[in-house]
Amino acid sequence: MFMGKMNARFRPLLAGAALAMIAYAGSPALAGTPADTLVQAWAIDDTITLDPAESFELSPAEFLGNAYDMLVRLDIDDTTKVKGGVAESWTVSDDGLTYTFKLKPGLKFASGNPITAEDVAWSFERAVKLDKSPAFILTQFGLTKDNVTEKAKAADENTFVFTVDKSYAPSFVLNCLTATVGAVVDKKLVLEHVAPVTPSDDYKFDNDFGNAWMKTGYAGSGPFKIRDWRANEVLVMERNDNYYGEKAALARVIYRHVKESATQRLMLEAGDIDIARNLEPGDLEAVSKNADLATTSAPKGTVYYISLNQKNPNLSKPEVREAFKYLVDYDAIGSTLIKGVGEIRQTYQAKGVLGALEASPYKFDVAKAKELLEKAGLKDGFSVTFDVRNSQPVTGIAESFQQTAGEAGVKIEIIPGDGKQTLTKYRARNHDMYIGQWGMDYWDPNSNAETFTSNPNNADDGTVKTLAWRNAWDIPQLTEQTKAALLERDSAKRAEMYQKLQQEALDNSPFVMLFQQTEVAGVRGNVKNYKLGPNFDSNFLAPVTKE
Repeated sequence: MFMGKMNARFRPLLAGAALAMIAYAGSPALAGTPADTLVQAWAIDDTITLDPAESFELSPAEFLGNAYDMLVRLDIDDTTKVKGGVAESWTVSDDGLTYTFKLKPGLKFASGNPITAEDVAWSFERAVKLDKSPAFILTQFGLTKDNVTEKAKAADENTFVFTVDKSYAPSFVLNCLTATVGAVVDKKLVLEHVAPVTPSDDYKFDNDFGNAWMKTGYAGSGPFKIRDWRANEVLVMERNDNYYGEKAALARVIYRHVKESATQRLMLEAGDIDIARNLEPGDLEAVSKNADLATTSAPKGTVYYISLNQKNPNLSKPEVREAFKYLVDYDAIGSTLIKGVGEIRQTYQAKGVLGALEASPYKFDVAKAKELLEKAGLKDGFSVTFDVRNSQPVTGIAESFQQTAGEAGVKIEIIPGDGKQTLTKYRARNHDMYIGQWGMDYWDPNSNAETFTSNPNNADDGTVKTLAWRNAWDIPQLTEQTKAALLERDSAKRAEMYQKLQQEALDNSPFVMLFQQTEVAGVRGNVKNYKLGPNFDSNFLAPVTKE
């Protein structure tokens, strides 16, 4: 979302070379990038807001992960563990209900304001009361608008106490707190930017908790601070010299919105960017053969899928849901469209996560699909629309599916759009079909189980807006099974419960799972210490240097 009138903090944009980098976002490329600046080309059109209490997309997760800090962070060297963020230590009560965090002393926000337990408590309160898409990560612990100030509170300036409603596995609770919705925001700064609102039946507060300002503003404490964001154009981060940890090696990071893989590769080869983030298989291969360049990759906790809105009477038929899983040419997609950037996967849990089910029963079979469509009373097929973000590999996959589904008589109209357009329609449940990318919010099997196999309230005004909800899949029994898995402390039994949920989704869900992402990047040879993490919010940039 672009703010037509920038706030005072953002008016004086970057000087010298960095300003030039922004200025040429839509101009002919320049040779070379500043020595103190990392310039990345990446499709960032899914960025809708920079408010951690609201943002729930993939590219902003990376921005927020580098610009904000949380109580605890995922240990990317050992994803079975978390490590301290602003928290120095923590304890869990014997009954498993109370988590007490001691903050590291002397911390400051980028603004210079001190970080206190009151900031942490208010960040929780703000996220719960705003009740945006990621709020459920916190509200699932029993937090409500009425009790959050009691359940998440500052005991003193450096002690934050969090009380949950059930004795969950501590690893689950702590992993949830690594999500960007748990980012600690600068209360004093944000309160200077609150806007009045009219209370309603479902929102009884008289201000917006700074949400309008935070869509483009910044109030964090991470190694970088967000300086500017221009929707579908550029995002700029600068080193935060108030950061308590090891300071960022570079002065700034610039993300240029460039969607086309070939354009990114050419810019990388010319030295106009340092990192290319959306390389397709052919361009990735070309980069790997260039002596001046390098590639890096990491399996991501991110899966791609086609979803079928159950409000559509044809798509709601069980036979149609199953037929569509036989109309994907998995082999062709795997060998061409996602070669090197993904691995075919038909279950919704990413590899390496507790309880991930290894099963791939579906093969491309038009005859089988036709048989199922005839059983559904749709022997002559039907017509349906397909909302698709106009970037690769999703556009290529959508076109492939359009062709293969056509062989069974299903006429698909592809409706292309940018990330914001397609997401907005999808979130409103106004689509027929949608091709999506889902990244884990935290490294625990509940992250994906909760979104794919839980839907507590299927009404249009339901507040827990999981992917099952977005596709109107009403599943009370699976929702209860998902809840039960959270309370199982035996890891082996818990894994079995998640495998059962995945099998049910594989057999009956409106999700046609496609593949797990392998995130790749092309890198200039002078860039050092650039490492991709398992989640987008763990693509840490502070260690990166340039020679």
